[in-house]
Amino acid sequence: MSDYYEIRHTVGFEETNLVGNVYYVHYLRWQGRCREMFLKEQAPDVLEDLRGDLKLFTLKVDCAFFAEITAFDELSIRMRLEELTQTQVQFSFDYVRLDKEGEVLVARGSQRVACMRGPNTATVPTRVPDELRTALAPYVSEPDAAGAASRGAVA
Repeated sequence: MSDYYEIRHTVGFEETNLVGNVYYVHYLRWQGRCREMFLKEQAPDVLEDLRGDLKLFTLKVDCAFFAEITAFDELSIRMRLEELTQTQVQFSFDYVRLDKEGEVLVARGSQRVACMRGPNTATVPTRVPDELRTALAPYVSEPDAAGAASRGAVA
């Protein structure tokens, strides 16, 4: 088992701009998709709780770009748990281009999420659900691995 949750994606023309490279907003969209698929596959009871009064508020997202990608590039979007508090989760994301020569780290992002409950007009922070804590445990980010990846090496 790897230390990251992964989704694969093939870049399409609709995700590129006039110059031919991927428009930046798609990286953030892929973060959300990765998080959603993680919940679907690894923590389905949390999805059911979201149909109730649990809310996951995205507080912050960012992405640093290291190399361009274009249509039909094959990507691996790899999510790790960076930090877990009583009420918040911080994820890190590596965007890795997969090609014949190997893997190339093309971007790195992060996302901070707060768990909230209550009606839309009166939400309050709540503990990260136990099922989500358990599902995230295998994907804890290793500081040494993250440092090596940011220097261009991908494990």
